Amino acid sequence: MKALFFLCACVSVAAVIVICIFMFAKGCPAIAEIGVGNFLFGTDWSPRNVPASYGIFPMIVGSLYCTAGAIMIGVPIGLLTAIFMAKFCPKKLFKWLMPPINLLAGIPSIVYGFFGMVVVVPVIRNLFGGTGNSVLTVSIILGIMILPTIVGMSVSALKAVPDSYYEGAVALGATHERAVATVVFPATKSGILASVILAVGRAIGETMAVIMIAGNSTIIPHSLLDSVRTLTGNIVIEMSYAEGLHYDALIGTGVVLFVFILLLNLCFNLVTNRKDKG
Repeated sequence: MKALFFLCACVSVAAVIVICIFMFAKGCPAIAEIGVGNFLFGTDWSPRNVPASYGIFPMIVGSLYCTAGAIMIGVPIGLLTAIFMAKFCPKKLFKWLMPPINLLAGIPSIVYGFFGMVVVVPVIRNLFGGTGNSVLTVSIILGIMILPTIVGMSVSALKAVPDSYYEGAVALGATHERAVATVVFPATKSGILASVILAVGRAIGETMAVIMIAGNSTIIPHSLLDSVRTLTGNIVIEMSYAEGLHYDALIGTGVVLFVFILLLNLCFNLVTNRKDKG
């Protein structure tokens, strides 16, 4: 069994290495040919023009805006829900509420896209004007999609805190609410941070639902009601007919997204290590 476990670990590591090699081998030459500055900070994406332009800065900004909006919506709701489920919800009610929350993770992203098209887009259009396909719409849908990740991991982290922490706070005179807020919740920082990092990865990597409700304009959004195109959306929309440098530029877009995720995980590891040392 020890050899089997080691083999499985090697397969996992090898898969990551192969993906990295493929992405960088195909994407980096295209980025070098276009120019790193022109590719990352160019504001014009026109692969069919002569000469063609491959600037992905609008998509980078769009991805960051949508992810930030999703985090602002999903994280507070998710954490408050997790605190209620772990420390305030009756056990009988917990058995009924937790399965639907977990079920959110199993709903296909295209279903979220349909929900956004049919419900959220018209509401945004009627309330604020415009087409309704906007950064705000994407942020709302992504905020809903990341809820099960945040709630599930945060509930597990809160339940893993030793009862002695809570009992000690109550023994010192703290109320139930104060003990949870000032002792139990701070003790779960690593688990909660992990849930947020995974939620960010889910939000920035989501594709199908975003394509259906974003509007997909290759411009820098200047407000929450502007149309937007994300990095993942750019790849999926144009990959079917791309060829030559255009095809390699789309893989280069994937490289940029891949680097974002790597940096995100690196930051998480650094923060976690500092807390462990502290």
